[in-house]
Amino acid sequence: MTTDRRFCRFARPSAKVDVSVYTTEIPENGFCLSSFVIVTDSEGRVLMGHLNPEAPWDHIGALDPGRAKTHSAEWMLPSSHLMLFESPQEAAKRVLKEQLGMDIQLSGPTVVAETGTPKRFPALTTHWDFEFIFRGEAPDGRPPAHEAWTELRYVDTKLTPRQDIARSHDEVLENAGFKF
Repeated sequence: MTTDRRFCRFARPSAKVDVSVYTTEIPENGFCLSSFVIVTDSEGRVLMGHLNPEAPWDHIGALDPGRAKTHSAEWMLPSSHLMLFESPQEAAKRVLKEQLGMDIQLSGPTVVAETGTPKRFPALTTHWDFEFIFRGEAPDGRPPAHEAWTELRYVDTKLTPRQDIARSHDEVLENAGFKF
């Protein structure tokens, strides 16, 4: 039987691959594989920051300079797209090191897959996100200082307007169980 289903089994056509069960197509507006690190303090507030647009976000978080500047005024979670062949766990450890200078234990991930139109980006009608959400606790309750950010602070999501949070990170927090 030949199926008409299109599975998310990606491969380039070659003599070695029976392409009948593979696809070479990606969604029109792409898909993202990202690790998010949610560090909380003893009061349940979430470590978030205003990114420094002069920092090398193209290297540490897969953000081009224009997006880094655009999102620098809003709260963001420490996060990054995965590098090619990097595991979500390796990406989360990299985020801790390169974006926060921290070495703490993380639990997870909680995995969330979303497809469709992001609430804040209605032009991305066929975008697909895979979110790997890791959690950790602050060792001393003080936010770290790091040159990737102009400010890092523990933020109470219940007191923070959603529009103050960048890049749909409010949806990531909601997927992790935080309320607004």
